[in-house]
Amino acid sequence: MNQSTRGKTSSRHLPALIAGCAMLLLAGTASAAGVTDAMISNDATSTNDVLTVGLGQSGQRFSPLTTINADNIGDLVPAWTFSFGGEKQRGQETQALVYNGKMFITGSYSRLWALDVKTGKRLWAYEHRLPDGIMPCCDVVNRGAALYDNLVIFGTLDAHLVALNMDTGKVVWNETLGDYKAGYSYTAAPLIVKGKVITGVSGGEFGIVGRVDARDAKTGKLVWSRPTVEGHMGTLNGKDNGITGKLNASWPGDMWKFGGAATWLGCTYGADVNLVYCGTGNPAPWNAHLRPGDNLYSTSTLGIDADKGVIKWSYQSTPNDHWDFDGVNEFIPFDMKDSSGKVVKAGAKADRNGFFYVLDRTNGKLLNASPFVTKQTWASGVDLKTGRPIESKNNRPGDPSAAEKGESVFSAPSFLGGKNWMPMAYSAQTGYFYVPANEWGMDIWNEPITYKKGAAYLGAGFNIKPLYDDYIGALRAIDPATGKIVWEYKNDSPVWGGVMTTAGNLVFMGTPDGYFKAFNAKTGEVLWKFQTGSGVVGQPATWEQDGEQFIAIASGWGGAVPLWGGDVAKKIKDISQGGMMWVFKLHKSAAPAVAKN
Repeated sequence: MNQSTRGKTSSRHLPALIAGCAMLLLAGTASAAGVTDAMISNDATSTNDVLTVGLGQSGQRFSPLTTINADNIGDLVPAWTFSFGGEKQRGQETQALVYNGKMFITGSYSRLWALDVKTGKRLWAYEHRLPDGIMPCCDVVNRGAALYDNLVIFGTLDAHLVALNMDTGKVVWNETLGDYKAGYSYTAAPLIVKGKVITGVSGGEFGIVGRVDARDAKTGKLVWSRPTVEGHMGTLNGKDNGITGKLNASWPGDMWKFGGAATWLGCTYGADVNLVYCGTGNPAPWNAHLRPGDNLYSTSTLGIDADKGVIKWSYQSTPNDHWDFDGVNEFIPFDMKDSSGKVVKAGAKADRNGFFYVLDRTNGKLLNASPFVTKQTWASGVDLKTGRPIESKNNRPGDPSAAEKGESVFSAPSFLGGKNWMPMAYSAQTGYFYVPANEWGMDIWNEPITYKKGAAYLGAGFNIKPLYDDYIGALRAIDPATGKIVWEYKNDSPVWGGVMTTAGNLVFMGTPDGYFKAFNAKTGEVLWKFQTGSGVVGQPATWEQDGEQFIAIASGWGGAVPLWGGDVAKKIKDISQGGMMWVFKLHKSAAPAVAKN
């Protein structure tokens, strides 16, 4: 072929070559785009991936999948397992995320893995280098990661937020959330909202100052920050954005400077009102005699503007908290019909103080409050007009002298709560919330205490005791419109893991005795259980691939109960530790035998 002929051939094929290159470029761009805001917004209804901890930004933990259902759950079998390995076991509270053929899970001691979602093969691992002297109050757990673009983002025990490349596990950015030497740490799963990664901080037992931060998810750059203790300045794009509350309005003297109110469990999002919902922890110290007043915004639920970091409303469940009841439990947006049949934009929270609250999620107005545990010594109810608890007399620990502890009282629930961190689930199909609850109380007393950086800042002593001989934990289905418990399942040991429900009329939850269980969502009947080999304190997740539905749960006993549980901890001291990710699917029946002639 001569030169002129080659030139004609090239010209003739040039449009096709350009078109082909354009298609390849577009394909590469789409692949590089990774997880988008639109995908995250639709995570609650998409079924071929799991992009958020909570199965959606609202945290309802409901899946529309029905392949696995109440009729065939008996055929559920393991598909594959993955060991977290080594001696770094302790509590495994993670939830699996699934995207683009990979599963992402976190583990104790600030570790993260990417696995082949079909086989469980390890693709890469990241182990954060933790310094000496970290101070996590309640075990070395991690509750999951967040996905955005081509990044997987998670927090660490030394209060860092780390973004890794999904394909390689290499660090893309690493930001500091707080000074770990002062008690800051981080164990929650971040939340992605409109391109921002939303985080809180842990460390209320060390006198840190709680806050909620929003960072650019691609770069880690801080966008806004909102402290959760009155008197501290918020920021927006590097500039002052107004103090939280009003200085000394509900905190005496300088107590606000070390006020706690840690946002250690993370947040949910109401897209229809553009509010980030975050719970805040106990005020510091536990000894409330040192801090008379409501101590805003501790033990509260906050509705924060997702764009500006401004508190739009707040509701405080335990003013001047004296029992470490916290208020950090998840607030789940849902739609509810009131007595007139009108649909209300609501949200629900099962508080550690033992009350199940329903609020208007647009303004924080209290709609309903009812007990979800059998015994509450600290309050007889909640005044629906004022929103404040109706406190019982003489159930606050006595004021200590300079040298001696104050008078002890017995209080229920215990400070580990009617419900602690373990997330509940909501099904619009049944209209029920599925709440993991515990029945226990405590002897509690106050002691003298002064703040010292990096030291425990409690001013209290305690011993946790079970209330009943036959059970401690319970899974309860609650009708939010009435507050009534529709059904319950009792467990002899505490329940400490997350709950998930599906359109297949199923509810899933694990127990410390090693079982992963499935319940009938309408009746509470146990339909299936599997022994995982260690206590289950993880969070279930489900997705579909290649026409099959899969369910994942982490097994590995730990968390706060063995460390803080007093007499309860002694009762369950023989539970084996571990670290495994279990993935289940329906058993494929053998092909029918071929008839012989």
